[in-house]
Amino acid sequence: MLRTGLCLRVLIVGSGLAGAATAMRLLRFARSPLEIVLLERRSDYRCAGVAYHRDGNPWGHVFNIQAGRMSAFREDVHDFIRWANSEADRGDWPAPWAGTTFTEEGPAPRRIFQDYLIDRLAEARREACPGVVLVEADGEAVDMEVRSTGFDVTVRHFSLNSADKGSGGGQGRETTVLFADRVILATGLELREPPFAAEVLDHESFVRNPYSEAGVRKLMTLPPGATVAIVGSVLSAYDSAGLLLRQGHTGKIHLVSRTGTVFRTYPAGHEHEVVRLPCPKTLLEPYLDREEFLARVRSAWEAACSTVVREHPGIHPTVVAERVAKAWEPHLPKAIELIPSAELRGLLDEFGTAIAAFRVGAVEYTMEVIERAMHPADRTVQLVVGKVAGIKPTESGRLTVSVDARNGTRSIETDLVISNFSRESDYGRVGRPLWKNLLRRGMAVPHERTGRGLEVDGRGALLGPGGEAVGPLFAVGVLREGDEIVRNGRTGAFTFNLAAIKNHSIAVAAHVIETLEPGGDVLAESLAKYYARSSNIKEVNRVEFEEAVTLEVRRLATRTRSEREIIDSRLDSCIRAAGELPNLSMDASRRDRLMRAVVNRAAVERLTDISVTPKQLRRQLGISNS
Repeated sequence: MLRTGLCLRVLIVGSGLAGAATAMRLLRFARSPLEIVLLERRSDYRCAGVAYHRDGNPWGHVFNIQAGRMSAFREDVHDFIRWANSEADRGDWPAPWAGTTFTEEGPAPRRIFQDYLIDRLAEARREACPGVVLVEADGEAVDMEVRSTGFDVTVRHFSLNSADKGSGGGQGRETTVLFADRVILATGLELREPPFAAEVLDHESFVRNPYSEAGVRKLMTLPPGATVAIVGSVLSAYDSAGLLLRQGHTGKIHLVSRTGTVFRTYPAGHEHEVVRLPCPKTLLEPYLDREEFLARVRSAWEAACSTVVREHPGIHPTVVAERVAKAWEPHLPKAIELIPSAELRGLLDEFGTAIAAFRVGAVEYTMEVIERAMHPADRTVQLVVGKVAGIKPTESGRLTVSVDARNGTRSIETDLVISNFSRESDYGRVGRPLWKNLLRRGMAVPHERTGRGLEVDGRGALLGPGGEAVGPLFAVGVLREGDEIVRNGRTGAFTFNLAAIKNHSIAVAAHVIETLEPGGDVLAESLAKYYARSSNIKEVNRVEFEEAVTLEVRRLATRTRSEREIIDSRLDSCIRAAGELPNLSMDASRRDRLMRAVVNRAAVERLTDISVTPKQLRRQLGISNS
């Protein structure tokens, strides 16, 4: 297992949603022998992560968005619904879910997503090309060193998953060093230690992680008349409040929110849509100060919302803000360039929750019980606007939450305090050994402009202190939060949510496969020359090129090996017929490899186009509905 020498190896660190999705893409895309090692430090997080693992998600926790948007494949938008209705094993599902026919617009329990990802990963493994293998391993990557052709990765408590026991050694060692030709980091959310709770982190009435088995157990066994304070008012807070309410909780539940933001309920039949709006030109004026900038944003925002209401009367009023936020994304990078880094960080900190509320809502299943409990006739759930200053234990064993509100300090004595899953986005503060060592070695750098995530290039490769790539080391998911903000204008949870992870997994897997092709250095040099001399990829203006890109899109999107092999054969013929590339002369073999890479990049670009919805993408790419 340390180094077989028989084939190249890609190590994916983290087997949650991002890691599993990237592994699926590698298994589909690879056409030559390749060993894909999927490393996970927590076996219960495999194909799940913190958001979807079964122990942290009781049946009352549902997806925040509609079930029809939960497919792991952007080009196959209904895949999750099909799986849930016709493939899922419902043997241990409780009522009413056991008898539910899932719909595109309806809810689905979050915990079944783990089974879905496990099934789809197993399918990708079965349908991989000969010699392309998946090895699932347990252990924590704690350090990494650059070698001439890859990395030595130090793994603590390394062992093979039971299904892979026959693959080799390494079991039972305290640390093991694995060599990998390429490494993809998919480590997911990092937990932030809240400073206001320093005195009560170990208190029995304080829940630090409501998505842990212990946290769920405390909520499920809480007396119904207990007083509860939930720090935060984002969607994870609604999960906790909804869980309590659905099991008959009657005591007061205080949602303590610094901004007072309350999320919207998606209207019945809601579908994601992209509306075209002109660039808000006032946002591109020089940045003077915070108040002047916010005044321009408010004015442009109100005008854009009015335009949507006037020109798109069919759009439900509750999602107008979502449409505008999405329409602005292509224009935000230029506006963000004008904001000084310190100001940008402050704005993101102050308005991050509000931006998330504009950009995404929640399904009625979650919101109906919250809204009913917040109604004046009930008032079981109360919104407390202010910043938590501290939490202290009382002599009776309860906890007192001190809130700095606009009208002074307020104290709330509670039986249980639930801290939202507050993630640590500044990797300079993350305490895990891997991040401390990568930053110490200069192999990772916290994102300078936003302080969120890491510095990466346009293809997801980690950058060092000087802005240079540190080697074939890539990131997917939340690690790229800051880059998604400044490069793509994606803000709020959309910097690292399922939609972003889908695109990351496609682009990184395709690029990794490209770099592992024979003569990769020469190919990279030829590609650089081609793109430097070609102002647009469409300069290869031939029918065969467009046909080749269409075929490559379908190959990348196809799940069965037999179909991919048929497409591959047609693709080779199409590439040979495409003729010479402009401004470049080379032998036929090298020319075909280069053309293949150019076609692949064009196909990936089309598959990851965020200017359209997944349904629009299928129609645009000519992929028929299943």
